[in-house]
Amino acid sequence: MSDDLRIGLYICHCGHNIAGVISPEALADAARGWPGVAVCRDHLYSCSEAGQKDIAKDIQQFGLNRMVVAACSPKLHEPTFRRLLAENGVNPYLLEIVNIREHCSWVHAREPAAALVKALELIRMGLAKVRDAVPLAQRQVPLTRAALVIGGGPAGLRAALDIAHAGIPVTLVERAPVLGGMANRLHKTFPQGQSIVSLISPMMAAVTLNPGIAVLTDSSVTEVGGHLGNYQVLVRQARPRVTQDCDLCGECAAVCPVEVPDDRGPGRGLRAAIYRPSPTAFPARYVVDALHCDRCGLCVLACPRQAITLEAEGEIEHTLKVGSIVVATGFAPFTPAGSRYEAWAAQPQVITTVTLERLLDPRGPTGGRVLANGATVEPRDIAFVLCVGSREAEGNRYCSRVCCPTALKQALELKARLPQARIRIYYRDIRTVKKEWEALYTQAREAGIGFMRAQVRDIRPGEAGRVVLEADQELGQWVSRDRVDLMVLAVGMTPGGGAALREALKLPVTPDGFFMEAHPKLRPLETVLDGIYLAGACQGPKDLAESITQGSGAAGKILALMAHDTITLDGLICAVDPGRCIGCESCYQECPFQAVEMVGEGKTRQARIITAACKGCGVCAGACPSGAVIARGFTDEMILAQIDEALAANPQEKILAFCCNWCSYAGADFAGVSRLQYPPAVRIIRTMCAGRVHPKFILHAFAQGAGQVLVSGCHPPGDCHYMAGNLRAQARIEKLAPKLAKQGIDPARLRLEWISATEGKNFQQVIREMDEKIAGEKAKREKGEKGKSQDPTSGLP
Repeated sequence: MSDDLRIGLYICHCGHNIAGVISPEALADAARGWPGVAVCRDHLYSCSEAGQKDIAKDIQQFGLNRMVVAACSPKLHEPTFRRLLAENGVNPYLLEIVNIREHCSWVHAREPAAALVKALELIRMGLAKVRDAVPLAQRQVPLTRAALVIGGGPAGLRAALDIAHAGIPVTLVERAPVLGGMANRLHKTFPQGQSIVSLISPMMAAVTLNPGIAVLTDSSVTEVGGHLGNYQVLVRQARPRVTQDCDLCGECAAVCPVEVPDDRGPGRGLRAAIYRPSPTAFPARYVVDALHCDRCGLCVLACPRQAITLEAEGEIEHTLKVGSIVVATGFAPFTPAGSRYEAWAAQPQVITTVTLERLLDPRGPTGGRVLANGATVEPRDIAFVLCVGSREAEGNRYCSRVCCPTALKQALELKARLPQARIRIYYRDIRTVKKEWEALYTQAREAGIGFMRAQVRDIRPGEAGRVVLEADQELGQWVSRDRVDLMVLAVGMTPGGGAALREALKLPVTPDGFFMEAHPKLRPLETVLDGIYLAGACQGPKDLAESITQGSGAAGKILALMAHDTITLDGLICAVDPGRCIGCESCYQECPFQAVEMVGEGKTRQARIITAACKGCGVCAGACPSGAVIARGFTDEMILAQIDEALAANPQEKILAFCCNWCSYAGADFAGVSRLQYPPAVRIIRTMCAGRVHPKFILHAFAQGAGQVLVSGCHPPGDCHYMAGNLRAQARIEKLAPKLAKQGIDPARLRLEWISATEGKNFQQVIREMDEKIAGEKAKREKGEKGKSQDPTSGLP
């Protein structure tokens, strides 16, 4: 340890979030005088302006050259404190954030004494790491001044337009044949009842005509590589069978002999195999349904512009280089098919709010008349059932937010068109989260629409083509039976079809399946991957206004990034010590990004890191048998020092956990945010990837007496943010098991787990199970010692 270390140690109260369980004053009192600590203080909020000013003064007054902040997760304020150090002349990488909130006070709220002991040990671990820290230099890399927007719905359209208006080239990728997304299936918006066409069509036209926006419809993103500022994206586009020469005459559809159910929206009857996806959407041309087209060629002969080519096969591949990406893949309406509502929806008198929206549209299949499934007379008794597919114990537990105002809007429109109709709404709760939406509820009450607070138990066929709705009335506790002509299921939102995209982008999703933001309050538009932003309902249920607002917000993030010609990347990359490298090529073979090259010949052949390509995952360092690869910021010396501090006291009762930064560490954070309680025996060491964990770390932990060791990373095969780092870790763990057994260490004491950023409960369960094993081993030892002490011959030679 260097004699000139002057560490500033700051312990945050975080209001009552930390101080409500652990005494920051007690932590500060205990830590004063520890080796290298020049000053130690506690702050109410270290991240606040006042806290930052105090720290800045200390840096100058005490000549601080390193800093440890015991506060919340490094995922929140590590950039804040790095910036503070840089502004005050200290290298920003001489910092360690000790997580005593998410990983301590929040998850051990019922055990304050144990939480205090753990917090002290976590601080000791942080100090041990920062003592071995060295200054690092950030990298300046060229920035690709181009953007990609994935999804052509309202959020994606707005984002593309805002970016293009600033002079940044944009590629807009939409998997459907036309732009507009779910907006193409809507008639009017709430609460003002504006025509959706008047809002969305101008945006679609503007995007299509903007020379700075390249629109790729019938396309999907299949591969994403690179990093912030320099992403390489592979897009596959179906070859168009109808060219831009199409003038929308409709002659092709008129002669097409194929009739298939219209998938443009429920209740639309049949369509031809060549059809126009939407009368108002862009690009304005007919498309061929390759699945149902029988290649008869009649449409080709009928087309006066010779715009149809049925022979087009395969895909067009587009390789894009962009600096940043907006994900705006939207949502899909809940479908009753396959759910407990399937039998209800199968009845002809039962439709969803999506179908009703199409029926209310004058351009719809019935010219705006409410005639569902072949009915000849418009209904006089109508009932809505809310929360279909939302807020359920088994199924989608979240509130879709837009179902209530949608039902209120539609009920008011029905009442205006059919004033003699009797309309009632069956609900559990009316959720109108905006003041404008609350006005809809008031208008509905004043219009004579009935509201029944009840749990619908069954919908079954009745007499004379009607349906019978049976419900448990909450007010009065009685069972009601209602006979209606039309039943409308208010369906909620579900995640759009983003499974393939999630695999390509390596983006985490919430337990509900929506893409997950970096932080719901502090970074609501950002993802865990720098330079990739979220907009609209791909992140969770939102209305049109919120989606468009988020589209502009994501565009603003990108424009801030594109304001520079170069981009600064962190210094957390790997390097090779040529004095130790033996040229074995282990790092070359293990690197997921081809960021290692072999130079020289024969005995002089050695590895070298390609700085611009290195992502800092440390997979190469985890594989190096000679310790030649240095994972800057997470060196062997740092990690071994943390292990020693974590296991300095009662090691046999400890769980040492190596958690990858992107998934399992974030999963532990999520357990904290969710206040999930688990035993305080665990000590977490953060690594950038599970692949950074070298077998010698595990062996050293057991040599120090660790009760259990956990290595945890992202779910294989496709969730790892370093492509295959998790698989590298798995291979090493499997090889290590026999070696542990030879050394007399039970391999069951080493556990490998895949925990995502949203699986806080999984993290809680794993720690509980490992703690139970430690308790079981302790009981065996105590029983053995007790038996030995009772043996009358135990003391004889």
